[in-house]
Amino acid sequence: MAKICTSIGIISGTSMDGVDVALLRSDGVALEELGPTATYPLPEADRALLRRAMAAARQDQGARTDPAIAEAERAVNATHEAAVRRFVSDHGVPLHKVDCVGFHGQTIFHAPERGVTVQLGDGAALARRLGRPVAWDFRSADMAAGGEGAPLVPVYHQALALRMGQSLPIAFVNIGGVANLTYVGEDGTLIAFDTGPGNAPIDDLVRARLGRGFDADGELSDQGSPDKALLEEWMRHPFFARPAPKSLDRDDFTLEGLDRLTTQDAAASLAAFCVAAIARGTELFPAPCRTFVVCGGGRRNRGLMRLLAEALAPAEVAPAESFGFDGDAVEAQAFAYMALRVAEGLPLTFPGTTGVQAPMPGGRWSEPVTVD
Repeated sequence: MAKICTSIGIISGTSMDGVDVALLRSDGVALEELGPTATYPLPEADRALLRRAMAAARQDQGARTDPAIAEAERAVNATHEAAVRRFVSDHGVPLHKVDCVGFHGQTIFHAPERGVTVQLGDGAALARRLGRPVAWDFRSADMAAGGEGAPLVPVYHQALALRMGQSLPIAFVNIGGVANLTYVGEDGTLIAFDTGPGNAPIDDLVRARLGRGFDADGELSDQGSPDKALLEEWMRHPFFARPAPKSLDRDDFTLEGLDRLTTQDAAASLAAFCVAAIARGTELFPAPCRTFVVCGGGRRNRGLMRLLAEALAPAEVAPAESFGFDGDAVEAQAFAYMALRVAEGLPLTFPGTTGVQAPMPGGRWSEPVTVD
């Protein structure tokens, strides 16, 4: 049996609002202890640089030739190293006692239908800087074997479900820049897929119209009224007719028609679209779920959560905190957990989560050969 180890996970998600950091102890299977968590905001200059890198990657269909991409990768490494150092200082965790770091990096382009994904983050360089082993590049092996490369977190959702002791089946809803679902069945069945846009379109709307980073507490979304005609049009997107597993890039939906709506109604329409897509996704489950655990920044959007509870009734729909854990930290915890699975050669992805043919180990492991 593998030994219990301490791991730190770090991720800046598709919403680009900050770097999430979490510590846990596990053997890569059972969760021994969930430790402290934190989020450190990304400077606006770094967020603007990442947006330029995303635009460049989209323009070049995943090529990494634009200088903005290399510049953004250096910034990703710097902000993630700083986040780890601040985290261990803030929480009194000696860095040399951390067995490994799970480094997701930043996704700037994802086109699974072409087997292309672009993740910013040099795990080997981070290992040298921190002086600790780093697991990274979690998607490539899955995509090389024919998988979608996403979502990656379901194996951790399964571990959380077992720890929670809730009646199965249970579902996890993660609403980040993109929204996704994980189904954990009574017999161990694990199904997961992206459902559609999450927070990213609302963030983009608010930034373009009001110069803000996001819709704080869902205030705008809660005040507006969804445009039903637009919602019906958006739900005709061919993505919804595809079987699971399936995954998305944050910019796969053009969402035309928003320009004729007020900011409040536009935000409410985008929130309603996120919810309608999630509800459509639940139709792919083999059995109804009694409980939906909502993680990610979207759980703070009052209007979105109200719509979600209505759409999924009579099931219980509640934020992660209602079940005793931090909904902002789940993805960072997941990459801490997956780092330990990389160390043990355990599968990260499965036929029901990415469409890969068989349970697939993955990730790269970099030892701190030298310390700069």
